[in-house]
Amino acid sequence: MAQSREVPGRLAEREGVVLAQALCRAADILDVSDAALARIIGVSPPSLSRLRKGAFKLTRKDKAFELALLFIRMFRGLDAITGGDDASSRSWMRAENLALRGRPIDLAQTIVGLASLVSYVDARRARV
Repeated sequence: MAQSREVPGRLAEREGVVLAQALCRAADILDVSDAALARIIGVSPPSLSRLRKGAFKLTRKDKAFELALLFIRMFRGLDAITGGDDASSRSWMRAENLALRGRPIDLAQTIVGLASLVSYVDARRARV
């Protein structure tokens, strides 16, 4: 098994870059505005703009890193449920959800709401 020859600092930086790319791609697919995405991961809109340009880095020690991981987990679960139908995923994000008691796009903008979305999507995926 080949081991990475990258030093831990470079590996952590690469991890942050990959996470930022995945976060932005998921937000773009779900048509989440930059203002909403900034609230979801708990950063300012200018910081999110810098994140998109690669000038702001997410690191494991930041709460934004953890929230970005949760958002991506929610996106991946939703993508699996909809069979990769991006239009259905976008529609789900904006539709009133009686089980969740709100619109997912609004709920995602709080930590408790985002955690609820992840739990909901995980439970829906696990149905047999």
